[in-house]
Amino acid sequence: MSERRLARWRSGLVHRELTAYPGPLRRAGLVVLVVACTVVLYQQQYVQGAVSPSVLAHFGVSFRWYLTLIVVTNLLGALASLLAGLADRVGRANLVVAGLALHALLTAFAIPAAPNALGYGTLVACSGIVEGAVLVATPALVRDFSPQVRRGTAMGLWTLGPVLGSLVVAEVASNTLPHLHAWQDQFHIAGLTGAAVALAAFLWLRELSPGLRDQRMRSAQERALVEARARGIDLGEALRHPWRQMARTDVLLPAFGVSVFLLIYYAAVGFFVIYFTSVFGYSQAQANSLGNWFWAADALAVVASGVLADRLGVRKPLIVGGALVAVVMTLVFASRATDPATTPLTFVLIISVLSLSRGFAYAPWMAAFTETVEQRNPALVATGLAIWGWVLRLVVAASFLVLPLVVSAVTPVTTYGPTLAAIRTAYPEQVATLEVLPPAVRAGLRTNPPEAPAVSAALATIGARFHLDRAQAVARLLALRQLPAADRAYLQAHGPAVTQARARAPGQWRTWWWICAGGQLVFIPTVLLLRGRWRPSAARRDQQAWEAQVAAELARLRAEHALPEVLG
Repeated sequence: MSERRLARWRSGLVHRELTAYPGPLRRAGLVVLVVACTVVLYQQQYVQGAVSPSVLAHFGVSFRWYLTLIVVTNLLGALASLLAGLADRVGRANLVVAGLALHALLTAFAIPAAPNALGYGTLVACSGIVEGAVLVATPALVRDFSPQVRRGTAMGLWTLGPVLGSLVVAEVASNTLPHLHAWQDQFHIAGLTGAAVALAAFLWLRELSPGLRDQRMRSAQERALVEARARGIDLGEALRHPWRQMARTDVLLPAFGVSVFLLIYYAAVGFFVIYFTSVFGYSQAQANSLGNWFWAADALAVVASGVLADRLGVRKPLIVGGALVAVVMTLVFASRATDPATTPLTFVLIISVLSLSRGFAYAPWMAAFTETVEQRNPALVATGLAIWGWVLRLVVAASFLVLPLVVSAVTPVTTYGPTLAAIRTAYPEQVATLEVLPPAVRAGLRTNPPEAPAVSAALATIGARFHLDRAQAVARLLALRQLPAADRAYLQAHGPAVTQARARAPGQWRTWWWICAGGQLVFIPTVLLLRGRWRPSAARRDQQAWEAQVAAELARLRAEHALPEVLG
């Protein structure tokens, strides 16, 4: 490599702006790199959901503590999303590179080494701040590199980031948890993967210069026109009063609508493992394997709907159609909460269709939302996305504050259930014996010496329940001495509460899934505020009028400035 080229390459690692609009292959490569950054970011962000029961047991904290951590993390992420609106002024690429590298270090090394619950919570909250900032910068980059006629496909690919991140977490966990028992191993895997992609972003990620990105571009055929306009854009005027320009009804209400639409998504990320393990008795690996189907269907849907939206030239019919099916499937999913006989195959079918419909609505929505923001001011796309990220994080934080009030049974089940399960695994016969004895009998057995009536009643109960003769019943009663006193006390203190909570949990979870379906219904009318047509024929007429306007402006600029004839 010549000295001149080496200097230019080194400069590009810091000064990442492209002064000419890149060709199709380079644009595609940059979009793929941004998607890869998003995938590993969310793989790291969601990994704690895959091992949440183990984390709670390791630090001895309650489910309410876990929810409080999620709330705090989302509130900090909301603040970071607002601050990331500065990407309109300072750029996007360096924010992504630095954020991804910091997030990888936190995930791979800091969080697994947390000495206690406070340290773990603090580090997870810090990772939430980084995620909130990168959440805004990555879709802004994808928007910059995607003209509107390809925006649906591009946003479908970007939406793959969180979805594939969730899928990778579920796939890795379901295949490695039986072998890598420490929950820290899942963080190591995710963090090291993120570090590798951060290095690739450091070497190759670039962004458009402000003059190029601060325009509305429908087609790549406008490349020459966009570059010509970039030389005359008054950036100071375009960036004046950014929040005032973007905090409008057609930005705020759709952002709120999609946030409540995504309640089922965030419940899946944070609580599917807890839900399936606590209500249906699945292992963590089995619960994560169900998640594989949810995320795989979502990944398929977001790409397919994005491509279809571009082919049709409309977004809204796909958004509303997907949302309506999602409402129906969420209600079907809720109905299975109180049916313990539901088979895993039934859940696979339900959550796959639910995820397909949800993803079918979301990718076109992202395209329509960025186009709505562009319509207001293309120089403030990151600011509009910052408002979306802020509202999203606030809604998620509020929902996690409400969830323990609705699903109150989950707290004792997740707090005491793992320890009770460990005791049951170590002493299955003794625990089964204790569970059949009435409380008064157990109290009589605890005296020294045991009360004779209690012993007689215990032997009669054990013999009748387990079909044992007197000698076998005596041996089984004496076997209770093998159960450590601390474990027996734990069973007596928390066993009844967990049993009662398990009985209440299915109905309470069903109520939460109903709330998620309500959020999807609220989302539908907010779609009306987004820009874009309902009928493909009207969209085609708009495109033809735009192309005629572009051709006229290009002809004028060629005459005035001798622009090249060959475009693209």
